[in-house]
Amino acid sequence: MSDIIKLAVLAVGGQGGGVLTNWIADLATRCDYAVQMTSVAGVAQRTGATIYYVEMAPKTDRQPVFALSPSPGDLDILIAAELMEAGRAVLRGFVTPDRTTLIASTHRILATSEKMVPGDGRAKDALVESEITKAALRSVCFDMDTLATNAGSMISASLFGGLARSGALPFETAQFEAVIEASGRGVAQSLAAFRAALNYEPTADTFVKKHNETVNGPKNLLSDWHALSDQVKNFPSDAQDMIKAGLQKTVDYQDIAYGKTYLSHLQTLSPELTQTAAKYIANAMCYDDILRVADLKTRASRQTRLRTEQDIPEGEIVHVTEYFHPRAEEICGTLPARLGAWIEARPKLFQLLDKLTNKGRRIRTDGIIGFGALWIVSALKPYRRQLLRHRYESAHLDRLLKITQQSASQDPQLAIEILACQRLIKGYSDTHLRGQSKFDKVLSVLDALEGREDAAEWIKRLRTAALEDEKGDALDGALATVRSFT
Repeated sequence: MSDIIKLAVLAVGGQGGGVLTNWIADLATRCDYAVQMTSVAGVAQRTGATIYYVEMAPKTDRQPVFALSPSPGDLDILIAAELMEAGRAVLRGFVTPDRTTLIASTHRILATSEKMVPGDGRAKDALVESEITKAALRSVCFDMDTLATNAGSMISASLFGGLARSGALPFETAQFEAVIEASGRGVAQSLAAFRAALNYEPTADTFVKKHNETVNGPKNLLSDWHALSDQVKNFPSDAQDMIKAGLQKTVDYQDIAYGKTYLSHLQTLSPELTQTAAKYIANAMCYDDILRVADLKTRASRQTRLRTEQDIPEGEIVHVTEYFHPRAEEICGTLPARLGAWIEARPKLFQLLDKLTNKGRRIRTDGIIGFGALWIVSALKPYRRQLLRHRYESAHLDRLLKITQQSASQDPQLAIEILACQRLIKGYSDTHLRGQSKFDKVLSVLDALEGREDAAEWIKRLRTAALEDEKGDALDGALATVRSFT
C-alpha cells in the first residue's frame, strides 16, 4: 500500500473549509511530511460544496507523485462540514468501508431543493446518519457546529478537533494545537472549539441551543420592554416560553405597541389554545414585506455575519449584490392604503405599474446609492400600519382569529388545527401568494365539515397535503373528497 495519505474536505461558503485545509497542510509540513493541496469550487453555496483535497507522505529521498483531485474509493479520510455533504460523499463513492475514516458534523444546512418544499422538505437525518456510518471504516459524527458556536469559533476548529479525535493521522494532539496557536487569529476560541470536539462525550446534553432572551436597546425602550414581557406571567405556564419568543419577534419586527397587540390577540383565545396561538399569531403578524426585507439587508449585524461566514479580514472591501423581483402588488402594498387600493382598482394603471416594476433588480449594497435606497425603504417601518399590505394582513389575521374562536367552543382540537394552517403562509412575493391560496382552499371546506367528529383530522390531512405537494394536486384531491360529504 502507498504511504500517501489522501484526505478530502467538503464544505460550503462560510464554514472555513479553506482554513481547515491550511491547518492540515501546515500540520503535515511541521511533522516533516511532503504535502500538496488543491480545491475545486462548488457551483453555489447549497448546490455543490467546495472539495478541498490534500495528499501527504513522509519525506524521503524520492519525491512522491501526488494527484490533483480525489478519486472514488481512494480516500483515507473524508471530512464533511455538514450532514448532507457527508451523504453526498457516500453517494459519490468517496467513502468506502474498507478504508475511509469519516469525520462529519451532524448539523443541517437546508439545500435549495429542501427549501422549495412548502412544508418540511428536509431529508431524514436518521436515515442519512445510519447510511454514512455503514459506508465508512470508522466514523466520528456529532454536532460540531454547535460546539464551535458555543466556543465563539468557526466549525473548522471543531472539525480539526474531530480529526485529532479520530486518530486517522499519525500526529500528536499537541502538534494539532500548535498549528492553531501559530495561526494568530481567534486562537483562544479556536482552541476551545478544538478541545470541545476532541473531548466530546456523546451522552452530554450541554450543547443544546436555547432561545436567546437577551434584548438590547435604549434605556427608555428597555423599561417598556421589561414591563411588557412581565405580562407573559399572566398566561398559562406551559405556553410562556413560546409567548416570550413570539413577543420578542413581534417587537423586533415593529415596536413595543405591536407587541402589546400580539398579547391582546392571545388574550381573546381560551387557555388551551394559547401555546399553539402564540407561535402562529406571531408568524402572521411578522409577514415578509419589502420593508422587512430592506430592514434585514441593511442591519449592521448582517454585514458582520457576512464577513464572519466568508472569513473576510477586517479592512478588505466586500462587494454585495442584492437581487429583487418586485411585482406591482408589492409596490401597491408599500403605498398608503387608500392610494394603493385606488391603483389596484384600476386595471390599466395597475398593469402599467407592473410593466414598469416587474423586472429583476440588482442593487449593490456595498455602495452609498444602493444601500441608501434600501435604508430609505426600511425607514418606512414606523408607517407600516398605514400601508395597504398591512391592511390585507390584518384582515387575514382577524379572519383567522374569528374562525378559531367560532370553532373553539364546539371543537377545541379543530381550532388548534385551524391555527396551524398559518404554516401554509410564508415567504415573500409569489411564494406568499401561493401559500395564501392554499390557506384559503383548506379553510373553504369548514362548512362541509361542520358537526363532524373527525373535522380536526380532516383539516390536518388537508394541511399536510398542501405542505407536501408544491403543485397542489394532492390538496385538490383531498378537497374533492371533503366536498363529497355534503
